Amino acid sequence: MMYQGILLPVFVLVALTFVVLLRRGRPGPIAEGAFSFPLHILFYVLVAYAITLRQADLVMVLLAWVFLAIEALQAGILLRSSREKAHGSFFTAGTLVLLAMWVYFALRILFPQL
Repeated sequence: MMYQGILLPVFVLVALTFVVLLRRGRPGPIAEGAFSFPLHILFYVLVAYAITLRQADLVMVLLAWVFLAIEALQAGILLRSSREKAHGSFFTAGTLVLLAMWVYFALRILFPQL
């Protein structure tokens, strides 16, 4: 079980979320924009489940870091630009990585013999 490995991206994403909130000064455009808090909530829930059910393995940790990298790039664009078009591909990439994490997690829980 890799507690530190899976929690470190969570801590960094929380910090990044606060940086974006404080730099933008208002939560409205962020919540509606590409730096998506619903994705973050799904990420946090998944990490909590993975730790609780002892599923935080190397694959989950690597996917968590990929998700964090995408979110960090997206936040950088959001802080430098007000154009929503620039955020779309990062939102899609983050969504697909998070979906892969959930599918991997579900398969490990539903079919532990794999």
